[in-house]
Amino acid sequence: MHVAVYLPLIVPILAAGSARRLAMWLPPRLASWLLTCAATVLAATSALALAALTAVPIGRMPAVARWGRWSTHLPDHDGPISLLVGLAAAGALCAGVCAAGWTLVRRTRAVRAAARFARTMPGTELVVVLDDPNPEAYAIPGSPGRIVVTTGMLAALDESERRALLAHERAHLTGRHHLFVAAADLAAAANPLLRPLAAGVRYTTERWADESAATGIGDRRVVARAIGKAALRTRHAPGGPALALAVTGRDPLRGGPVPRRVAALLAPGPEVRRTRGLAAAAVGVVGFAAASCLHAIYDLNILLEHARLSH
Repeated sequence: MHVAVYLPLIVPILAAGSARRLAMWLPPRLASWLLTCAATVLAATSALALAALTAVPIGRMPAVARWGRWSTHLPDHDGPISLLVGLAAAGALCAGVCAAGWTLVRRTRAVRAAARFARTMPGTELVVVLDDPNPEAYAIPGSPGRIVVTTGMLAALDESERRALLAHERAHLTGRHHLFVAAADLAAAANPLLRPLAAGVRYTTERWADESAATGIGDRRVVARAIGKAALRTRHAPGGPALALAVTGRDPLRGGPVPRRVAALLAPGPEVRRTRGLAAAAVGVVGFAAASCLHAIYDLNILLEHARLSH
């Protein structure tokens, strides 16, 4: 437990450093799944590691030992974790839980706001055209979801580009990309070290929608041109609810997401060998963190059982 309990706290640092490369080099659908699952698992394992760090030194306190009916001597011998470390871990754990809880509350409110906004849209069709000169286009997830596009955006694009734009927004709804973004944001709230992974998920879901649109209309250059034009004409965030997913993105990675997305559409796909290697390496690192966390919890359970027998 001495080393294993700290490993789940170190792995998120490594994951954060590689998140941008994974988002850029892996196919977007695979990258979205991988980054979202990695963020979720690493947030859970780091929380469990903090809980284990909290349990050992606090368990040596006489009042806690009497409540748990175990001896304070054995944890002193086999668990060299200071009370200061335990209190710091407890503070970090409480802060992460509170931040994740508040994020969940805000996300729930955003879902309800999106549902209300969708109900106020005219008609019952999937696509809603608003008479507004400001160029906007975004998807509102829900049951059913809606795609909102303004007359200003339609006027800025030709017919093929309009089809590409609508295919992009439709891909957001059919792929349920808002769930990937929500899960990654929740993990990043619980562990701020995972924020690069959440930013990566926002980028890869946009790339996922780009590729889906390119497959749907059969012309990658048209999709690239539509994204570029939409980005040039959209000067502010989407006018819909906070949960809206726009073709220009909301919280992109550093360095300008739209030029990279356009370049990716005009470039050949990633090599299969590199894709498999990167995915395997990422899964291995996350699995290592999970195994280390389980090992630490197992050792903690044995430690407490011995302490009970020595009571």
